[in-house]
Amino acid sequence: MNDTRLSVGELKPILADYSDFLDIAKLGVGVAYILPNLQEKVSLYQSHNVTVYFGGTLFEKFYHQGKLDDFLTFLQQNNISMLEVSCGTIDIGIDERCRLVEELSKDFTVLSEVGSKDKDKIMPPSDWIREISMLMDAGAEYVITEGRDSGTAGIYRPSGEMRTGLVSDIMKQTDVDRLIFEAPSTSVQMMFINMVGANVNLGNVNPLDLALLEAQRNGLRSETFHLEG
Repeated sequence: MNDTRLSVGELKPILADYSDFLDIAKLGVGVAYILPNLQEKVSLYQSHNVTVYFGGTLFEKFYHQGKLDDFLTFLQQNNISMLEVSCGTIDIGIDERCRLVEELSKDFTVLSEVGSKDKDKIMPPSDWIREISMLMDAGAEYVITEGRDSGTAGIYRPSGEMRTGLVSDIMKQTDVDRLIFEAPSTSVQMMFINMVGANVNLGNVNPLDLALLEAQRNGLRSETFHLEG
């Protein structure tokens, strides 16, 4: 789930009703650094057994400024055990990302990401597959396929259409159980459920879509009605 704007008051009933449908919450676009009630929000998530982390953009901001140690201290001060090594905004080569994943996974659960937020930056499928495999080998718990919260980059075309050939190649040649596909809209969520299965790992989910997504996973929507099992 991608949380960039929920107040604590708005979050409480969502978690009270739907936390069983949620594993990980991301405080995206660096909002964690400026929230006046950050610790209260983190504690609320954790009290409902939801892992919370601060997203890749904040990691990239600290890394770009040469302040990675300060970032790790910030995580520890806020009782955060997960982080994301990404390159969505700045260019961090795959060898350096692998080094970071290997080092940071000694103390944190590490997610990593492949793909750029730049709509005009196109990677061939072979590069996606190579980078995903390298990051998994380096110790990433999961690798996220970039899609942005708008679904207009990475595995999506600027129009929002999924690059189905790319996704199919990735699924065939990597460990799909260790992939998180960014899927901000219900239409692409249904596509992934039908392509991969009910338990596909989906990211950038809108907080208000948690019940709808769970219904889709259970074959309770027309588009997923005939889902096996």
